[in-house]
Amino acid sequence: MTGIIIVGVDGNSTSMKAARVAASLAKATDSTLRVVTAYGADKTEKVEIGNDEWFLSTADEAERVAQRVAEELKASGVKTEYTAALGKPAEVLLEEAEMRQATMIVVGNVRMQGLKRVLGSVANAVSHNAPCDVYIVKTDG
Repeated sequence: MTGIIIVGVDGNSTSMKAARVAASLAKATDSTLRVVTAYGADKTEKVEIGNDEWFLSTADEAERVAQRVAEELKASGVKTEYTAALGKPAEVLLEEAEMRQATMIVVGNVRMQGLKRVLGSVANAVSHNAPCDVYIVKTDG
């Protein structure tokens, strides 16, 4: 089973657990792992220190998060790609899976218990709307 496996990351430790499982699955199935980070708004901020000025944007930061995770996972021998996209995490993962004709989406189970499960979570939204298989990683313990 070769193909593309999508995993969403946001830089925290729970998303890294899901990313490591996704990397293992990609390696075992000779698939490409596509690391995706969603961001909620494209804001740019100008920072000046002395004569130097920098422009920092949420889009750039999201791309750096995805790139950092992809490079870390690539060291384990899995082929990786990365991207960042504007939107809600579940919608971004679903759109990416559709566009890339992914064979699987890997997500963590954060916020799948109690009232938050009723109100929604990324894993819940993805599992009910995915165009492919979904693997939910136990990341909350």
